[in-house]
Amino acid sequence: MQCSIYKGTKKIGHYLYIEKRDDFSRVPQALVDMLGQLELVISLELSAKRQLAQANVNDVMQQLTEQGYYFQIPPRTGEELLSQRTPG
Repeated sequence: MQCSIYKGTKKIGHYLYIEKRDDFSRVPQALVDMLGQLELVISLELSAKRQLAQANVNDVMQQLTEQGYYFQIPPRTGEELLSQRTPG
């Protein structure tokens, strides 16, 4: 499965995966607006054997097929999680 990955100017560490380069027709406009100007990072071929740095390739392929895009957000750090704890 072919895939193009984009990053936006407004959300650092967030990535948008789509099947066809520059075809955002299945991506909600609100998501595109939230990301800002989109810049192509890489185009690659996805397969069950391929590993991605921060996403499960099978989840990515499933979401690309079902909804037309996959949205990757940066993983939360332990410090971020601790700062959201409410005092007990």
